[in-house]
Amino acid sequence: MMKIVVELALVGAIASVFIVAAQGRAAERAAEEAAGREYMRKLDELMAKAQNRRTLASWNYESNITNYNEEQMLQISLEVAEEQKEYWKETMSYLWHEYEDPDLKRMFKKYSELGTAALPEDLNQRLLTAISNMQSIYATATICDYKDRNKCDLHVEPDVTDIFANSEDPEELKYTWLEWHKAAGAPSRGNFTEYIQLDNEAAKLNGYDSVAEWWLSAYESDDSEDQFASLWSQVKPLYQQIHAYVRRQLREKYGENVVSARGPIPAHLLGNIWAQTWGNIEKFTRPYPNKPEVDVTSALIAQNYTALKMFQTAEEFFKSLNLSGMPDLFWERSIIEKPNDGRELVCHASAWDFYDGEDFRIKQCTTITAAFFKTTHHEMGHIQYYLQYKDKPVVYRGGANPGFHEAVGDVIALSVSTPKHLKIVGLLEDGPEDTESNINQLYKMGLDKIVFLPFAYLLDIFRYGVFRGTTTTRDYNCHFWRLRETLQGLEPPAPRSEDDFDPTAKYHVAADVEYMRYYVSYIVQFQFHRALCQLAGEYSPGDSDKILSACDIYRSQEAGEALGKMLQMGSSKPWPDAMEALTGQRNMDASGLLEYFEPLHEWLKRENERTGEYIGWEASNIEYCSDEQRMAMDEFGFNERLKKYAAL
Repeated sequence: MMKIVVELALVGAIASVFIVAAQGRAAERAAEEAAGREYMRKLDELMAKAQNRRTLASWNYESNITNYNEEQMLQISLEVAEEQKEYWKETMSYLWHEYEDPDLKRMFKKYSELGTAALPEDLNQRLLTAISNMQSIYATATICDYKDRNKCDLHVEPDVTDIFANSEDPEELKYTWLEWHKAAGAPSRGNFTEYIQLDNEAAKLNGYDSVAEWWLSAYESDDSEDQFASLWSQVKPLYQQIHAYVRRQLREKYGENVVSARGPIPAHLLGNIWAQTWGNIEKFTRPYPNKPEVDVTSALIAQNYTALKMFQTAEEFFKSLNLSGMPDLFWERSIIEKPNDGRELVCHASAWDFYDGEDFRIKQCTTITAAFFKTTHHEMGHIQYYLQYKDKPVVYRGGANPGFHEAVGDVIALSVSTPKHLKIVGLLEDGPEDTESNINQLYKMGLDKIVFLPFAYLLDIFRYGVFRGTTTTRDYNCHFWRLRETLQGLEPPAPRSEDDFDPTAKYHVAADVEYMRYYVSYIVQFQFHRALCQLAGEYSPGDSDKILSACDIYRSQEAGEALGKMLQMGSSKPWPDAMEALTGQRNMDASGLLEYFEPLHEWLKRENERTGEYIGWEASNIEYCSDEQRMAMDEFGFNERLKKYAAL
C-alpha cells in the first residue's frame, strides 16, 4: 500500500513539473506573441511612410515624364527596397509560425515576403530600370497619321484610341495598328527579357519557382489556374456565339476578302487597338438597328459635361449608397484631364493610394465620352475601396484578391450603364423598354464584358509561360499570337515574326501589372451585382419585371451597407471569406454573368442558326509562327497545355 502511495505521489510530482513547465511555456509564448504584436504595429507605421515616399515618386514620374523624375523614382525605389530588406531581416527573427493569433500570423506571413527588394541592389536597379524603360517607350511612342504622313505626333491616348473608335476604313485601321505596335512594342523586347530574368530571380528569393507562382499566390489557392480554366469553360460557349455573330457583321461590311466566313477575325477591325473590347463597332453591328440608340456620349456633350462634372456625378453615386465622398485632397491633387502644358505623362487611367489615410488620387486624361463616364466610376470604385479600408494596417490595404479591387468599380458601372439609371441622371430620354431594346443593350454590354474575358485570360497565360521558361525569347510573338488565335479567335492584320514584339504594346505588360485580376473581376462583379441587386430589391429570379440586367442599385443604402462591409475587410481575410460576406458563396462562379446575359445568349444562338453561321474558327492563314516554331510547340508540349487553358 505504501509503495502505491509513493508511486502516486511521484506521478503527481512529475505531472506538477510538466504543468508548471507548460504554464511557463504558455506564458513565454504569450509574451513572445505580445512582442510580435507590438513589433508589427511599429513595422506597419514604418511601411506606411516608406510606401508613401515610393508612391509619391511614382506619381511625380508618371504625371510628368522627365529624366530627373525618372532618376528620383528609381533612387527612392531603391532606398525603400533597402529599408524593406532591413525590416524583413528583423521580421524573420520572430517565431511567428508558432503564434496562436491567426490575424497576427497572417500579418507576419504577408510581411515575410520581401518582394523585389530581395534582389541585390544592383540587380534591383536593373529591374526597375527595365520596367521604367518599357513604360517610357509606351507612354512616349508616337506614330504618323495615315491621312497626313507629315503629322507624326499621334499618341495612343487619345489619338490612336480615337482612330479605332471612329474609323471604318480597313486600310487606315491596318496601317495604324501596324505602326503603333512597331512604335510601342518592338523597342521593348530587350527590356522585357531583362525584366523577366530579374523578376524571376526575385521570385526565387521569395520562395517561388517563378513569378507565375508568385502572382498566383495572391489568390491563396493551390488550384487557381484550374479555377481560371473552369471559369473559361463556363463562358466560352457564350463568347463563341457573339464572336460568330460579329464576324458575320464585319464580313458583310468589309467583304469576304477581308473577313473570312470561318476563320479568326482580323484584330484591327474591332474598334480597339488591342481588340480587348469591341464596343466601338456596336453602331453598325447592333441586332436591331432601327431601335433608338442609347447614345450617352452625345447626351454628355449636349449637356455640357466636363471632366469635373463626370467625377462629381460618379461621387454622387457612391454617396447615394451611404458610402464615402471624395476627400478634399482628392479634388486638389488628382489629374482628371490631360495637362496642356506640353508635358509627357502616362495617360492610362489609374487610382492611387498614398498610404497616409488622407491622400487618394486619380490620374486620367478624360475626354467626354460614354466610355470615360464608365471609367470614371470604375476608378472611383478603387478610391472607395481605399477609403473603406484606410484604417486597416497597411499590410491589409488591398483587395481580398487582385480581382476584387477591379470588380468594385465595375459593379457600380453595371448600374450606371442601365437605361433606368441614365434616365434618372438625365442622360437618356424616355424610350422603349421592349425585348428588342433590351437585346441591343445587352449586346452593347457584351461587346465590353464578354469579349474582354479571353483577352484578359490569355495575357497572363502568356506571361506565366514566359516566367516558367516554357515560352523562350525566340518564341515570344509566336506563342502570344497562338494564344490570341486559340482563345480569342483573332488574327493579326499582317504576318508577324520575332522581329515584332506585340505584348508590350499593351500598357499592363509594359508596366509589370498582373492582368488575371481583370479576368477575375469580370466574373466576380456579376456575383457581387446579383447579391447587391437582391438586397436592393431590384432583382428577383424568375420575375420578368426585375431582371438582373436592368438592376440599378443607386440610392440603396442596404446594398451600400453590404458592399461597405466587404470593402472594409481589405485583405485581412482570405478572399472566400470576403466573397461569402457579400454573396453567400465561397467560390468564383460565372453563373451570375451567364444569368445576366442569358436573353442575349439565347438570341445569338437563334440568329446564328438562322444565318447558318459557323460557330468557332478554323486556323488562320496569316503567318505568325515559322514552321520550326510550329513543330517545337508540339514537341515541347505547348499545344497540349493550350488545350487545357482553352477548354478544348
